[in-house]
Amino acid sequence: MKPVLENPFYYLENFHQVLDWIGIRYADLLDDEERAFIAAFPALPQPSRALFVRMVMRKGQLFRASKLVYDEIGCPRAAAAALADTGWIVADPVVTLDELFELLLKPEIARAFTLSASERSARKELQLEALRARHDGERAFSAWFDGDSVWRIVAKPLCDRLRLIFFGNYHQDWTEFVLSDLGVFRYETVEFPPSARGFRSRRDIDEYLQLHACRERFGAGEHPLEVLQDVPPPNGDNEWLHSRRHKLLFQLGQQLERLQDWPGAHTVYRDCAYPGARARAIRVLEKDEQFAAAWALLQAAQQAPESEAERQHLLRMAPRLARRLGHPRSAAIKVAPQRLDLALPPPSGEWWVEGVVRDHLARDEAPVFYVENALINSLFGLLCWDAVFAAIPGAFFHPFHHGPADLHSADFHRRRSAQFAACLAQLDDGTYEATIRRNLATKYGIQSPFVFWGALNDELLDLALHCIPPAHLKQAFARILQDVKSNRTGFPDLIQFWPAERRYNMIEVKGPGDRLQDNQVRWIDYCALHQMPVTVCYLQWAQ
Repeated sequence: MKPVLENPFYYLENFHQVLDWIGIRYADLLDDEERAFIAAFPALPQPSRALFVRMVMRKGQLFRASKLVYDEIGCPRAAAAALADTGWIVADPVVTLDELFELLLKPEIARAFTLSASERSARKELQLEALRARHDGERAFSAWFDGDSVWRIVAKPLCDRLRLIFFGNYHQDWTEFVLSDLGVFRYETVEFPPSARGFRSRRDIDEYLQLHACRERFGAGEHPLEVLQDVPPPNGDNEWLHSRRHKLLFQLGQQLERLQDWPGAHTVYRDCAYPGARARAIRVLEKDEQFAAAWALLQAAQQAPESEAERQHLLRMAPRLARRLGHPRSAAIKVAPQRLDLALPPPSGEWWVEGVVRDHLARDEAPVFYVENALINSLFGLLCWDAVFAAIPGAFFHPFHHGPADLHSADFHRRRSAQFAACLAQLDDGTYEATIRRNLATKYGIQSPFVFWGALNDELLDLALHCIPPAHLKQAFARILQDVKSNRTGFPDLIQFWPAERRYNMIEVKGPGDRLQDNQVRWIDYCALHQMPVTVCYLQWAQ
Protein backbone atom coordinates (compact mmCIF):
# COMPACT_ATOMS: atom_id res chain seq x y z
CA MET A 1 0.00 0.00 0.00
CA LYS A 2 1.36 3.41 -0.94
CA PRO A 3 2.22 5.77 1.91
CA VAL A 4 -0.22 8.59 2.49
CA LEU A 5 0.95 12.17 2.07
CA GLU A 6 0.15 13.65 5.46
CA ASN A 7 0.44 17.30 4.42
CA PRO A 8 -2.70 18.28 2.46
CA PHE A 9 -0.83 21.22 0.95
CA TYR A 10 2.10 19.09 -0.25
CA TYR A 11 1.60 20.25 -3.84
CA LEU A 12 1.68 23.91 -2.79
CA GLU A 13 4.91 23.41 -0.87
CA ASN A 14 6.41 21.73 -3.92
CA PHE A 15 5.39 24.68 -6.07
CA HIS A 16 7.01 27.08 -3.59
CA GLN A 17 10.16 24.93 -3.69
CA VAL A 18 10.34 25.42 -7.46
CA LEU A 19 9.85 29.18 -7.15
CA ASP A 20 12.51 29.44 -4.44
CA TRP A 21 14.93 27.30 -6.47
CA ILE A 22 14.43 29.44 -9.57
CA GLY A 23 14.68 32.65 -7.57
CA ILE A 24 18.07 31.63 -6.18
CA ARG A 25 19.64 30.02 -9.25
CA TYR A 26 18.10 31.85 -12.19
CA ALA A 27 17.36 35.35 -10.90
CA ASP A 28 19.59 36.99 -13.50
CA LEU A 29 17.80 35.20 -16.38
CA LEU A 30 14.20 35.98 -15.48
CA ASP A 31 12.04 38.51 -17.31
CA ASP A 32 9.85 41.09 -15.56
CA GLU A 33 6.72 38.93 -15.64
CA GLU A 34 8.50 35.98 -14.06
CA ARG A 35 10.11 38.11 -11.34
CA ALA A 36 6.78 39.77 -10.53
CA PHE A 37 5.03 36.41 -10.23
CA ILE A 38 7.69 34.92 -7.95
CA ALA A 39 7.52 37.99 -5.72
CA ALA A 40 3.72 38.27 -5.58
CA PHE A 41 2.63 34.65 -5.29
CA PRO A 42 3.71 34.01 -1.64
CA ALA A 43 1.69 37.04 -0.48
CA LEU A 44 -1.66 35.53 -1.49
CA PRO A 45 -3.87 33.71 1.04
CA GLN A 46 -3.03 30.03 1.31
CA PRO A 47 -6.38 28.79 -0.13
CA SER A 48 -5.91 31.07 -3.16
CA ARG A 49 -2.38 29.84 -3.75
CA ALA A 50 -3.51 26.24 -3.38
CA LEU A 51 -6.38 26.67 -5.83
CA PHE A 52 -4.07 28.27 -8.37
CA VAL A 53 -1.58 25.41 -8.14
CA ARG A 54 -4.38 22.86 -8.47
CA MET A 55 -5.39 24.54 -11.74
CA VAL A 56 -1.79 24.76 -12.94
CA MET A 57 -1.29 21.05 -12.39
CA ARG A 58 -4.45 20.03 -14.23
CA LYS A 59 -4.90 19.90 -18.00
CA GLY A 60 -6.55 22.72 -19.88
CA GLN A 61 -7.20 26.37 -19.09
CA LEU A 62 -10.91 26.40 -18.20
CA PHE A 63 -12.14 25.16 -14.83
CA ARG A 64 -15.58 24.91 -13.25
CA ALA A 65 -16.00 25.69 -9.56
CA SER A 66 -17.95 22.46 -9.11
CA LYS A 67 -14.89 20.52 -10.31
CA LEU A 68 -12.46 22.29 -7.96
CA VAL A 69 -13.67 20.90 -4.65
CA TYR A 70 -10.80 20.18 -2.26
CA ASP A 71 -11.19 19.82 1.50
CA GLU A 72 -8.00 21.73 2.31
CA ILE A 73 -9.03 24.69 0.12
CA GLY A 74 -12.66 25.06 1.08
CA CYS A 75 -14.95 27.25 -1.04
CA PRO A 76 -13.31 27.61 -4.49
CA ARG A 77 -15.20 30.86 -5.21
CA ALA A 78 -13.78 32.50 -2.08
CA ALA A 79 -10.27 31.24 -2.90
CA ALA A 80 -10.55 32.49 -6.49
CA ALA A 81 -11.50 36.05 -5.47
CA ALA A 82 -7.91 37.05 -4.63
CA LEU A 83 -6.61 35.34 -7.77
CA ALA A 84 -8.88 37.31 -10.07
CA ASP A 85 -7.28 40.54 -8.83
CA THR A 86 -3.82 39.35 -9.93
CA GLY A 87 -4.79 38.87 -13.56
CA TRP A 88 -3.52 35.28 -13.47
CA ILE A 89 -7.07 33.97 -13.86
CA VAL A 90 -10.18 35.44 -15.48
CA ALA A 91 -13.57 34.98 -13.86
CA ASP A 92 -16.55 34.23 -16.10
CA PRO A 93 -14.37 34.19 -19.22
CA VAL A 94 -15.56 34.53 -22.79
CA VAL A 95 -15.74 31.04 -24.29
CA THR A 96 -16.55 29.58 -27.67
CA LEU A 97 -19.29 27.04 -28.26
CA ASP A 98 -16.64 24.34 -28.62
CA GLU A 99 -15.08 25.28 -25.28
CA LEU A 100 -18.52 25.32 -23.68
CA PHE A 101 -19.15 21.76 -24.84
CA GLU A 102 -15.89 20.69 -23.21
CA LEU A 103 -17.18 22.07 -19.91
CA LEU A 104 -20.83 20.93 -19.92
CA LEU A 105 -22.39 17.51 -19.53
CA LYS A 106 -25.17 16.35 -21.86
CA PRO A 107 -28.02 17.12 -19.38
CA GLU A 108 -26.59 20.63 -18.93
CA ILE A 109 -26.46 21.14 -22.69
CA ALA A 110 -30.15 20.25 -22.85
CA ARG A 111 -30.83 22.89 -20.18
CA ALA A 112 -28.78 25.56 -21.93
CA PHE A 113 -30.13 25.11 -25.48
CA THR A 114 -33.36 24.38 -27.25
CA LEU A 115 -32.85 21.01 -28.88
CA SER A 116 -35.15 18.89 -30.98
CA ALA A 117 -36.07 15.42 -29.77
CA SER A 118 -33.54 13.80 -32.07
CA GLU A 119 -30.82 16.26 -31.03
CA ARG A 120 -31.43 15.55 -27.33
CA SER A 121 -30.63 11.88 -27.82
CA ALA A 122 -27.70 12.47 -30.17
CA ARG A 123 -24.05 12.21 -29.17
CA LYS A 124 -22.36 15.39 -27.93
CA GLU A 125 -20.33 15.84 -31.10
CA LEU A 126 -23.52 15.70 -33.19
CA GLN A 127 -25.24 18.16 -30.86
CA LEU A 128 -22.27 20.51 -31.23
CA GLU A 129 -22.37 20.23 -35.00
CA ALA A 130 -26.09 21.07 -35.04
CA LEU A 131 -25.73 24.05 -32.69
CA ARG A 132 -22.79 25.58 -34.58
CA ALA A 133 -25.18 26.52 -37.37
CA ARG A 134 -27.39 28.42 -34.90
CA HIS A 135 -24.84 30.03 -32.56
CA ASP A 136 -21.97 32.13 -33.88
CA GLY A 137 -19.23 33.88 -31.96
CA GLU A 138 -18.18 33.86 -28.32
CA ARG A 139 -19.80 35.03 -25.12
CA ALA A 140 -19.23 34.96 -21.37
CA PHE A 141 -19.78 31.55 -19.81
CA SER A 142 -22.65 32.89 -17.69
CA ALA A 143 -24.39 34.05 -20.87
CA TRP A 144 -24.33 30.48 -22.12
CA PHE A 145 -25.08 28.70 -18.83
CA ASP A 146 -25.94 29.97 -15.36
CA GLY A 147 -25.50 26.86 -13.25
CA ASP A 148 -21.84 27.19 -12.25
CA SER A 149 -18.81 29.49 -12.07
CA VAL A 150 -15.88 29.15 -14.46
CA TRP A 151 -12.35 30.54 -14.48
CA ARG A 152 -9.77 30.66 -17.21
CA ILE A 153 -6.17 30.44 -16.04
CA VAL A 154 -4.18 32.79 -18.26
CA ALA A 155 -0.90 32.38 -16.38
CA LYS A 156 -0.50 28.77 -17.55
CA PRO A 157 2.17 29.67 -20.16
CA LEU A 158 4.07 31.60 -17.48
CA CYS A 159 3.98 28.62 -15.12
CA ASP A 160 4.97 26.25 -17.91
CA ARG A 161 7.94 28.52 -18.57
CA LEU A 162 8.93 28.39 -14.89
CA ARG A 163 8.60 24.61 -14.98
CA LEU A 164 10.87 24.58 -18.02
CA ILE A 165 13.48 26.72 -16.27
CA PHE A 166 13.45 24.37 -13.28
CA PHE A 167 13.56 21.02 -15.09
CA GLY A 168 15.35 22.12 -18.26
CA ASN A 169 12.75 20.28 -20.36
CA TYR A 170 9.01 20.03 -20.94
CA HIS A 171 8.61 16.27 -20.49
CA GLN A 172 8.97 16.44 -16.71
CA ASP A 173 6.17 18.05 -14.75
CA TRP A 174 4.85 18.67 -11.25
CA THR A 175 4.10 14.96 -10.71
CA GLU A 176 7.84 14.36 -10.24
CA PHE A 177 7.48 15.80 -6.73
CA VAL A 178 4.46 13.68 -5.88
CA LEU A 179 5.97 10.46 -7.22
CA SER A 180 9.11 11.17 -5.24
CA ASP A 181 7.14 11.90 -2.06
CA LEU A 182 5.18 8.68 -2.52
CA GLY A 183 8.37 6.70 -3.02
CA VAL A 184 7.39 5.65 -6.55
CA PHE A 185 10.57 7.25 -7.91
CA ARG A 186 13.80 7.71 -6.03
CA TYR A 187 16.61 9.89 -7.33
CA GLU A 188 20.33 9.90 -6.69
CA THR A 189 21.51 12.76 -4.50
CA VAL A 190 24.08 14.73 -6.44
CA GLU A 191 25.97 17.65 -4.98
CA PHE A 192 25.85 20.65 -7.26
CA PRO A 193 26.43 24.33 -6.54
CA PRO A 194 23.79 27.04 -7.01
CA SER A 195 25.62 27.98 -10.20
CA ALA A 196 24.76 24.60 -11.76
CA ARG A 197 21.88 25.21 -14.14
CA GLY A 198 20.57 24.00 -17.46
CA PHE A 199 20.08 27.45 -18.97
CA ARG A 200 23.05 29.78 -18.91
CA SER A 201 21.45 32.84 -20.46
CA ARG A 202 18.03 34.23 -21.30
CA ARG A 203 18.88 33.54 -24.91
CA ASP A 204 19.06 29.82 -24.03
CA ILE A 205 15.51 29.92 -22.63
CA ASP A 206 14.16 31.81 -25.61
CA GLU A 207 15.87 29.44 -28.05
CA TYR A 208 14.41 26.43 -26.27
CA LEU A 209 10.94 27.96 -26.45
CA GLN A 210 11.37 28.67 -30.17
CA LEU A 211 12.53 25.10 -30.82
CA HIS A 212 9.63 23.73 -28.79
CA ALA A 213 7.15 25.84 -30.75
CA CYS A 214 8.62 24.58 -34.02
CA ARG A 215 8.45 21.00 -32.81
CA GLU A 216 4.80 21.45 -31.83
CA ARG A 217 3.95 22.89 -35.25
CA PHE A 218 5.75 20.04 -36.98
CA GLY A 219 3.96 17.51 -34.80
CA ALA A 220 0.64 19.12 -35.73
CA GLY A 221 1.33 18.43 -39.40
CA GLU A 222 2.66 21.75 -40.68
CA HIS A 223 4.86 21.47 -43.79
CA PRO A 224 8.52 21.01 -42.80
CA LEU A 225 9.76 23.85 -45.03
CA GLU A 226 7.43 26.29 -43.28
CA VAL A 227 8.63 25.11 -39.89
CA LEU A 228 12.24 25.26 -41.06
CA GLN A 229 11.96 29.00 -41.69
CA ASP A 230 11.41 29.59 -37.96
CA VAL A 231 14.02 27.21 -36.54
CA PRO A 232 16.37 29.54 -34.67
CA PRO A 233 20.01 29.69 -35.78
CA PRO A 234 22.57 28.18 -33.38
CA ASN A 235 23.59 30.58 -30.65
CA GLY A 236 26.12 30.37 -27.86
CA ASP A 237 27.91 27.24 -26.67
CA ASN A 238 25.07 25.28 -25.06
CA GLU A 239 25.69 21.86 -26.61
CA TRP A 240 22.51 20.45 -25.08
CA LEU A 241 20.45 23.05 -26.99
CA HIS A 242 22.45 22.45 -30.16
CA SER A 243 21.58 18.76 -29.87
CA ARG A 244 17.86 19.56 -29.62
CA ARG A 245 18.10 21.83 -32.66
CA HIS A 246 19.89 19.23 -34.77
CA LYS A 247 17.41 16.52 -33.75
CA LEU A 248 14.54 18.71 -34.97
CA LEU A 249 16.39 19.39 -38.23
CA PHE A 250 16.89 15.65 -38.71
CA GLN A 251 13.17 15.02 -38.24
CA LEU A 252 12.33 17.75 -40.73
CA GLY A 253 14.75 16.18 -43.21
CA GLN A 254 13.10 12.79 -42.74
CA GLN A 255 9.70 14.26 -43.53
CA LEU A 256 11.05 15.98 -46.64
CA GLU A 257 12.37 12.58 -47.70
CA ARG A 258 8.91 11.10 -47.27
CA LEU A 259 7.59 13.91 -49.46
CA GLN A 260 10.33 13.04 -52.00
CA ASP A 261 11.74 16.55 -51.84
CA TRP A 262 15.30 15.35 -52.37
CA PRO A 263 16.96 18.80 -52.70
CA GLY A 264 15.12 20.09 -49.63
CA ALA A 265 16.03 17.04 -47.59
CA HIS A 266 19.67 17.25 -48.65
CA THR A 267 19.88 20.92 -47.68
CA VAL A 268 18.61 20.08 -44.19
CA TYR A 269 20.85 17.05 -43.73
CA ARG A 270 23.90 18.91 -45.04
CA ASP A 271 23.69 21.42 -42.19
CA CYS A 272 22.62 18.88 -39.55
CA ALA A 273 25.01 17.33 -37.03
CA TYR A 274 22.50 14.80 -35.65
CA PRO A 275 23.77 11.18 -35.78
CA GLY A 276 22.82 9.61 -39.09
CA ALA A 277 22.30 12.89 -40.98
CA ARG A 278 25.37 12.46 -43.18
CA ALA A 279 24.30 8.96 -44.26
CA ARG A 280 20.83 10.28 -45.04
CA ALA A 281 22.41 13.09 -47.09
CA ILE A 282 24.21 10.49 -49.20
CA ARG A 283 20.98 8.55 -49.60
CA VAL A 284 18.93 11.53 -50.82
CA LEU A 285 21.68 12.51 -53.27
CA GLU A 286 21.46 8.98 -54.63
CA LYS A 287 17.67 9.18 -54.87
CA ASP A 288 18.06 12.51 -56.69
CA GLU A 289 20.40 10.69 -59.11
CA GLN A 290 23.35 12.85 -58.11
CA PHE A 291 25.55 9.76 -57.97
CA ALA A 292 28.92 11.48 -58.24
CA ALA A 293 28.13 13.85 -55.38
CA ALA A 294 26.80 10.95 -53.30
CA TRP A 295 29.96 8.92 -54.00
CA ALA A 296 32.25 11.81 -53.05
CA LEU A 297 30.42 12.32 -49.75
CA LEU A 298 30.47 8.59 -49.06
CA GLN A 299 34.22 8.43 -49.67
CA ALA A 300 34.81 11.32 -47.28
CA ALA A 301 32.56 9.72 -44.65
CA GLN A 302 34.38 6.40 -44.91
CA GLN A 303 37.63 8.14 -43.99
CA ALA A 304 36.19 9.09 -40.58
CA PRO A 305 32.85 7.40 -39.77
CA GLU A 306 30.97 9.11 -36.96
CA SER A 307 29.91 5.76 -35.42
CA GLU A 308 29.61 2.04 -36.02
CA ALA A 309 26.06 2.67 -37.20
CA GLU A 310 27.25 5.07 -39.90
CA ARG A 311 30.02 2.67 -40.96
CA GLN A 312 27.39 -0.04 -41.36
CA HIS A 313 25.18 2.22 -43.51
CA LEU A 314 28.13 3.27 -45.66
CA LEU A 315 29.12 -0.33 -46.32
CA ARG A 316 25.57 -1.05 -47.40
CA MET A 317 25.39 1.93 -49.80
CA ALA A 318 28.89 1.69 -51.29
CA PRO A 319 28.37 -1.30 -53.63
CA ARG A 320 25.17 0.17 -55.03
CA LEU A 321 26.78 3.55 -55.75
CA ALA A 322 29.90 1.92 -57.17
CA ARG A 323 27.75 -0.05 -59.59
CA ARG A 324 25.92 3.12 -60.66
CA LEU A 325 29.22 4.84 -61.44
CA GLY A 326 30.95 1.82 -62.98
CA HIS A 327 33.51 1.54 -60.18
CA PRO A 328 34.85 -1.91 -59.26
CA ARG A 329 33.11 -3.46 -56.28
CA SER A 330 35.21 -4.42 -53.28
CA ALA A 331 34.19 -7.67 -51.67
CA ALA A 332 33.07 -7.18 -48.08
CA ILE A 333 34.55 -9.66 -45.62
CA LYS A 334 31.84 -10.92 -43.33
CA VAL A 335 32.36 -13.16 -40.30
CA ALA A 336 29.28 -15.30 -39.84
CA PRO A 337 28.22 -15.73 -36.19
CA GLN A 338 27.64 -19.12 -34.62
CA ARG A 339 24.25 -20.43 -35.77
CA LEU A 340 21.75 -22.72 -34.11
CA ASP A 341 18.74 -24.02 -36.06
CA LEU A 342 15.82 -25.35 -34.07
CA ALA A 343 12.64 -27.00 -35.29
CA LEU A 344 10.18 -27.26 -32.41
CA PRO A 345 6.50 -28.19 -32.27
CA PRO A 346 4.17 -25.17 -32.07
CA PRO A 347 3.45 -24.43 -28.40
CA SER A 348 -0.04 -24.35 -26.96
CA GLY A 349 -1.47 -21.66 -24.73
CA GLU A 350 0.34 -18.36 -24.19
CA TRP A 351 3.92 -18.23 -25.43
CA TRP A 352 6.64 -15.98 -26.82
CA VAL A 353 9.45 -17.00 -29.14
CA GLU A 354 12.33 -16.17 -26.79
CA GLY A 355 10.59 -18.00 -23.95
CA VAL A 356 10.10 -21.10 -26.08
CA VAL A 357 13.81 -21.23 -26.95
CA ARG A 358 14.83 -20.43 -23.38
CA ASP A 359 12.78 -23.30 -21.99
CA HIS A 360 14.04 -25.70 -24.67
CA LEU A 361 17.72 -24.94 -24.03
CA ALA A 362 17.61 -24.72 -20.23
CA ARG A 363 19.27 -27.49 -18.23
CA ASP A 364 19.84 -27.94 -14.52
CA GLU A 365 23.56 -27.62 -15.13
CA ALA A 366 23.13 -24.80 -17.68
CA PRO A 367 20.30 -22.36 -16.85
CA VAL A 368 19.09 -19.84 -19.43
CA PHE A 369 17.76 -16.31 -18.72
CA TYR A 370 15.94 -13.80 -20.87
CA VAL A 371 17.97 -10.62 -20.42
CA GLU A 372 18.16 -8.70 -23.73
CA ASN A 373 19.47 -5.20 -22.89
CA ALA A 374 19.01 -5.51 -19.12
CA LEU A 375 21.96 -7.54 -17.87
CA ILE A 376 25.05 -5.90 -19.40
CA ASN A 377 23.61 -2.40 -19.03
CA SER A 378 22.79 -3.07 -15.37
CA LEU A 379 26.25 -4.45 -14.60
CA PHE A 380 27.74 -1.40 -16.31
CA GLY A 381 25.47 0.99 -14.41
CA LEU A 382 26.23 -0.63 -11.06
CA LEU A 383 30.00 -0.70 -11.57
CA CYS A 384 30.15 2.82 -13.00
CA TRP A 385 27.55 4.40 -10.72
CA ASP A 386 29.93 7.02 -9.34
CA ALA A 387 31.06 8.04 -12.84
CA VAL A 388 27.53 8.26 -14.25
CA PHE A 389 26.41 10.45 -11.35
CA ALA A 390 29.58 12.52 -11.08
CA ALA A 391 28.84 16.18 -10.40
CA ILE A 392 30.01 17.40 -13.80
CA PRO A 393 29.02 21.03 -14.57
CA GLY A 394 25.77 21.12 -16.51
CA ALA A 395 24.93 17.45 -15.93
CA PHE A 396 22.62 17.93 -12.93
CA PHE A 397 20.73 21.06 -12.05
CA HIS A 398 17.61 19.93 -10.14
CA PRO A 399 16.84 17.05 -7.74
CA PHE A 400 14.79 14.94 -10.16
CA HIS A 401 17.27 13.81 -12.78
CA HIS A 402 16.79 10.26 -14.08
CA GLY A 403 20.34 10.54 -15.40
CA PRO A 404 22.86 13.16 -16.53
CA ALA A 405 21.44 15.80 -18.85
CA ASP A 406 24.35 15.23 -21.24
CA LEU A 407 23.96 11.43 -21.35
CA HIS A 408 23.66 11.34 -25.14
CA SER A 409 26.16 14.06 -25.91
CA ALA A 410 29.27 13.24 -27.93
CA ASP A 411 31.59 14.08 -25.05
CA PHE A 412 29.70 12.25 -22.28
CA HIS A 413 32.58 9.82 -21.79
CA ARG A 414 35.34 12.37 -22.34
CA ARG A 415 34.04 14.71 -19.64
CA ARG A 416 34.17 11.84 -17.13
CA SER A 417 37.13 9.93 -18.54
CA ALA A 418 39.03 9.83 -15.24
CA GLN A 419 35.98 8.61 -13.30
CA PHE A 420 35.15 5.91 -15.86
CA ALA A 421 38.78 4.82 -16.02
CA ALA A 422 38.79 4.33 -12.24
CA CYS A 423 35.58 2.28 -12.40
CA LEU A 424 36.74 0.08 -15.27
CA ALA A 425 40.15 -0.46 -13.61
CA GLN A 426 38.32 -2.54 -11.02
CA LEU A 427 37.77 -5.15 -13.73
CA ASP A 428 41.54 -5.54 -13.84
CA ASP A 429 42.24 -5.72 -10.11
CA GLY A 430 39.25 -7.90 -9.18
CA THR A 431 37.40 -5.40 -6.97
CA TYR A 432 34.56 -4.95 -9.49
CA GLU A 433 32.36 -7.66 -7.99
CA ALA A 434 32.29 -6.05 -4.55
CA THR A 435 31.45 -2.66 -6.08
CA ILE A 436 28.60 -4.09 -8.13
CA ARG A 437 27.13 -5.92 -5.14
CA ARG A 438 27.52 -2.91 -2.86
CA ASN A 439 25.78 -0.56 -5.29
CA LEU A 440 23.01 -3.09 -5.86
CA ALA A 441 22.35 -3.09 -2.13
CA THR A 442 22.77 0.61 -1.37
CA LYS A 443 21.31 2.15 -4.54
CA TYR A 444 18.45 -0.28 -5.13
CA GLY A 445 15.45 1.40 -6.75
CA ILE A 446 17.14 4.74 -7.45
CA GLN A 447 16.51 6.01 -10.99
CA SER A 448 19.35 5.18 -13.36
CA PRO A 449 19.61 5.34 -17.15
CA PHE A 450 21.37 1.94 -17.16
CA VAL A 451 20.13 -0.25 -14.31
CA PHE A 452 17.04 -2.44 -14.81
CA TRP A 453 16.20 -3.11 -11.17
CA GLY A 454 13.27 -5.39 -11.92
CA ALA A 455 15.37 -7.64 -14.16
CA LEU A 456 18.05 -8.42 -11.58
CA ASN A 457 17.87 -11.18 -9.01
CA ASP A 458 20.47 -12.91 -6.86
CA GLU A 459 20.71 -16.00 -9.06
CA LEU A 460 21.24 -14.06 -12.28
CA LEU A 461 23.77 -11.71 -10.69
CA ASP A 462 25.72 -14.55 -9.06
CA LEU A 463 25.92 -16.51 -12.30
CA ALA A 464 26.87 -13.48 -14.38
CA LEU A 465 29.70 -12.47 -12.06
CA HIS A 466 30.88 -16.08 -11.81
CA CYS A 467 30.74 -16.97 -15.52
CA ILE A 468 31.42 -13.81 -17.54
CA PRO A 469 35.15 -12.99 -17.56
CA PRO A 470 35.93 -9.43 -16.44
CA ALA A 471 37.80 -8.90 -19.72
CA HIS A 472 34.56 -9.52 -21.61
CA LEU A 473 32.66 -7.13 -19.36
CA LYS A 474 35.31 -4.51 -19.97
CA GLN A 475 34.96 -4.87 -23.74
CA ALA A 476 31.17 -4.59 -23.51
CA PHE A 477 31.34 -1.57 -21.22
CA ALA A 478 33.87 0.15 -23.47
CA ARG A 479 31.52 -0.23 -26.41
CA ILE A 480 28.61 1.26 -24.45
CA LEU A 481 30.77 4.28 -23.72
CA GLN A 482 31.66 4.73 -27.39
CA ASP A 483 28.06 5.66 -28.19
CA VAL A 484 25.70 5.52 -25.22
CA LYS A 485 22.55 6.25 -27.21
CA SER A 486 23.10 3.57 -29.85
CA ASN A 487 25.00 0.93 -27.92
CA ARG A 488 22.65 0.50 -24.95
CA THR A 489 20.45 -1.61 -27.23
CA GLY A 490 20.95 -4.56 -29.55
CA PHE A 491 22.14 -7.12 -26.99
CA PRO A 492 21.19 -10.78 -27.56
CA ASP A 493 17.91 -11.95 -26.05
CA LEU A 494 19.15 -14.83 -23.89
CA ILE A 495 22.20 -15.79 -21.89
CA GLN A 496 23.11 -19.34 -20.86
CA PHE A 497 25.55 -20.18 -18.07
CA TRP A 498 27.64 -23.27 -17.36
CA PRO A 499 28.73 -22.47 -13.79
CA ALA A 500 30.81 -25.64 -13.37
CA GLU A 501 32.92 -24.54 -16.35
CA ARG A 502 32.69 -20.80 -15.63
CA ARG A 503 31.55 -20.00 -19.16
CA TYR A 504 28.52 -18.47 -20.84
CA ASN A 505 26.90 -17.94 -24.24
CA MET A 506 24.67 -15.12 -25.46
CA ILE A 507 21.84 -16.15 -27.77
CA GLU A 508 19.89 -13.95 -30.19
CA VAL A 509 16.56 -15.58 -31.07
CA LYS A 510 14.88 -15.16 -34.44
CA GLY A 511 11.47 -16.65 -35.06
CA PRO A 512 10.04 -17.59 -38.45
CA GLY A 513 10.42 -14.70 -40.90
CA ASP A 514 12.39 -12.54 -38.44
CA ARG A 515 15.80 -11.09 -39.24
CA LEU A 516 18.63 -9.40 -37.39
CA GLN A 517 18.30 -5.66 -36.85
CA ASP A 518 21.20 -3.35 -37.57
CA ASN A 519 22.08 -2.68 -33.93
CA GLN A 520 21.97 -6.43 -33.23
CA VAL A 521 24.34 -7.11 -36.12
CA ARG A 522 26.75 -4.52 -34.77
CA TRP A 523 26.80 -6.13 -31.30
CA ILE A 524 27.22 -9.62 -32.77
CA ASP A 525 30.11 -8.42 -34.95
CA TYR A 526 31.73 -6.73 -31.95
CA CYS A 527 31.41 -9.88 -29.85
CA ALA A 528 32.96 -11.98 -32.63
CA LEU A 529 35.87 -9.52 -32.88
CA HIS A 530 36.57 -9.80 -29.14
CA GLN A 531 35.94 -13.55 -28.77
CA MET A 532 32.79 -13.06 -26.71
CA PRO A 533 30.55 -16.11 -27.29
CA VAL A 534 27.30 -15.37 -29.12
CA THR A 535 24.95 -17.53 -31.17
CA VAL A 536 22.06 -16.65 -33.45
CA CYS A 537 19.23 -19.14 -33.01
CA TYR A 538 16.75 -19.52 -35.88
CA LEU A 539 13.52 -21.13 -34.79
CA GLN A 540 11.08 -22.86 -37.12
CA TRP A 541 7.89 -24.67 -36.21
CA ALA A 542 8.03 -28.38 -36.92
CA GLN A 543 5.20 -29.64 -39.13
